[in-house]
Amino acid sequence: MSIRIVRLGTPRTEDEGVRIGTVRRPPRGVPKAQFASGNWYDVWYPNLSPSIENMKLALSTHDEPDAAKATKDWALFTRLFRREMAEPDAARTLDVLAALSHGANFSVGCYCADEARCHRSILRALLVERGADVAS
Repeated sequence: MSIRIVRLGTPRTEDEGVRIGTVRRPPRGVPKAQFASGNWYDVWYPNLSPSIENMKLALSTHDEPDAAKATKDWALFTRLFRREMAEPDAARTLDVLAALSHGANFSVGCYCADEARCHRSILRALLVERGADVAS
């Protein structure tokens, strides 16, 4: 049993289980009835997504031509997002997911193409820190 960290909208893996969308907004142009069948997500859970302000900061690093500034901004985003995930509701949710990972298969994900510049990379680290069984 384990948690998979996935890119939403990609084909599901065998035994992936319930896909949780940890995104601020639903996919654009996709009817709600097609969220699951289109491999977006089964359950929308924006509580584990960055705030709007932090989401904008993270997205700005994708197109930043100055690599040093992009790295600096990503480090700032990481600190701010970790602070958001340390809030009681988010921290308890992460604890629950970590515990569930030992008895069920499920996935959490986001839309970003590059996990290294996506909040899901930080969610992965936070879940591992809590003892979750996270698939590689």
